[in-house]
Amino acid sequence: MIVNDTKHNYLVQPIIASIDILILIGFAKLFDFSSHSYLLFAVFITVSWIITAYGFSFYSIYRFTPLVRILTIIARQFFLLVICSFTFLGIFNEINTSVRAVLEYTCLSMGVIAILKITIFNVRKRFRKQLGGDMVRVIIIGKNTKTERLKNFFNYNPAYGFQLIANLDVLDPEIDIEYIKDFVLKNDISQMFCSIAELKNKQIRALIQFADNNLVSLKFLPDNKKIFTKKMEFQYYGITPILALRTLPIDTPVNLFLKRSLDLTISLIVVIGILSWLTPLVSLLIAFDNKGPIFFKQKRNGIGGSEFYCYKFRSMRVNTAANDLQASKTDVRTTKVGRFLRKTSLDEMPQFYNVLMGDMSVVGPRPHMVAHTHSFATQIDKFMLRHLVKPGITGLAQISGYRGEIESKRDIKNRVRFDIFYVENWSILMDLRIIAKTFIKVIYGDTKAY
Repeated sequence: MIVNDTKHNYLVQPIIASIDILILIGFAKLFDFSSHSYLLFAVFITVSWIITAYGFSFYSIYRFTPLVRILTIIARQFFLLVICSFTFLGIFNEINTSVRAVLEYTCLSMGVIAILKITIFNVRKRFRKQLGGDMVRVIIIGKNTKTERLKNFFNYNPAYGFQLIANLDVLDPEIDIEYIKDFVLKNDISQMFCSIAELKNKQIRALIQFADNNLVSLKFLPDNKKIFTKKMEFQYYGITPILALRTLPIDTPVNLFLKRSLDLTISLIVVIGILSWLTPLVSLLIAFDNKGPIFFKQKRNGIGGSEFYCYKFRSMRVNTAANDLQASKTDVRTTKVGRFLRKTSLDEMPQFYNVLMGDMSVVGPRPHMVAHTHSFATQIDKFMLRHLVKPGITGLAQISGYRGEIESKRDIKNRVRFDIFYVENWSILMDLRIIAKTFIKVIYGDTKAY
């Protein structure tokens, strides 16, 4: 199983955006505004910047983005800033400011922001080049003009952070799909770049299946063949066109920041407002009902397949089968208090501590115990795609009728189907809808809660 630990920190771009906004507000002091007018402009320019910057992808800068593209993005944002500044004066026409003052403000503000943006981009490139940090291990599958060009791009541009491990020729009789799979697993490859021209449809399908089940990023060098997929992104590495097979809506700094902010907000409210008094109360009930620890912890698989301890209020007698056997409707291991806790979903409440620590999210695919993950990964196709995001306390599958015990193979297949849909179509609004529906189910009861 490949776990990619080279993703950029989701806090970097929101922090940079916050600095940009402070620069805009700071240089607004150049205007001869009253305190009221200055406050109005600060609010207006902040909102305008957030809308235009994210609406026109001002912060969508990747490791392979050329400097020319960055300069184009900066120029476009400068133009939008000028328009927004003059729009403010048009709306509040009682505020007298010269055209020259507006242009001086926009030029100075955007100039500092541009210098900061380019400096950070170059510092990160130098970090990769000189210190070898933030590197992604990649292989190229196929040998032709396009793959040679991509190979040269990787070899002569170490600052972009791609470490080319091998260029495999699929026309070599000794190199087949099974050889490639073994090579990827043994060498901890994070990304595969495949030339479509040298692969048969059967080989492409096999690589897609392998990549999905092992969390390896798969990208294609296109030719005249067509590949249809729901989430495909067209990119350029130098002048070489690349098709990224699976791009996730959550996998951007802004969306990661939004999701983490929602998680922190909700978990803090629950931990401080509910668990602070609920934990002592439940602890007494559990202690009087059955001997054993108050909390039950169990290793489960999280993002990237990594293991973490998932916490719950103990609802069963201490037993040796806890890490292998799922709870059933008539499970004799469940205590009297435990039945109440499970029916009301109160046993899940300590998982908000997991959310606070960053192991889980409020919404996401439910984490399975390690033994079940290994079992389902071999039985259910694309099961591992669930681990592209953090596991959740609740999820789309759970509000769609696939909560709790897995009674048949159909149950786990449908759960995976809903989980993959969530991963590929995530939005912050979807999370809020799932949270609302979960709350309703808890209030009115869920037949699968036992």
